[in-house]
Amino acid sequence: VIITPSAPMPLTIESTLFGAMGTAGQRCTTTRRLFIHQSRFDALFPHFETAYRDLDVNLIGDPTDNNTLIGPLVDQAAFDTMQNALKNAQTQGGIVTGGNRVHATRYKDAYYVRPALVKIAQQTAQVKEEVFAPILYVMPYHDIQQAVEMNNSVEQGLSSAIFTQDIQEAEYFLSHSDCGIVNVNNGTSGAEIGGAFGGNKATGGGRESGSDSWKQYMNRSTNRLNTKPEGLKLAQGVAFPIPLDCDALK
Repeated sequence: VIITPSAPMPLTIESTLFGAMGTAGQRCTTTRRLFIHQSRFDALFPHFETAYRDLDVNLIGDPTDNNTLIGPLVDQAAFDTMQNALKNAQTQGGIVTGGNRVHATRYKDAYYVRPALVKIAQQTAQVKEEVFAPILYVMPYHDIQQAVEMNNSVEQGLSSAIFTQDIQEAEYFLSHSDCGIVNVNNGTSGAEIGGAFGGNKATGGGRESGSDSWKQYMNRSTNRLNTKPEGLKLAQGVAFPIPLDCDALK
């Protein structure tokens, strides 16, 4: 997930938190990496830190209970893998919030954990590792090109997202993210109803649904987005000269 300077709030934070915490991080579209523009990092990161630190432990528990939001890890091996990942992240400069086991007395044979937040300066080997656990690595970026490069610099390529109200940033991300699913102002929730579901690179195993299925859920349209409005765009080289005081219109 990329959070840009114009990202809409609180949608951005809510979507990212669900993407990272939902299904205890054991969903193929779980949000693992969060890139926040450096101009907003210091203002936004504390909101994520508070959400992780103050998460009500009673929301973690038996998935058959309607009040539960976060269920267990699948087994002890998953828990051990998560703990090893957090230790590796710390040795690589990460600052960890959460990640500890909860309800161990009540559920001796089940592994419930607090979702983990890791503040880290840059992408390390551990950040690029897919763990299938509720771990969110957070780091700053300085421009959209760098953010997309970081987004693309892993073996996995299933789902990615950008939160922005800047059309040029959105179009750049749509055309450069190398994931099979690319979201604008939507998180990586896995709720792309009607769209083809599947990934690229190491997650490239074909697509579920497809263009024929899209017709069941969508209306087709031709969308034209002029991201560089430097003049009127007409077909067949037509010129349409109108005397305007362009300096006065700026």
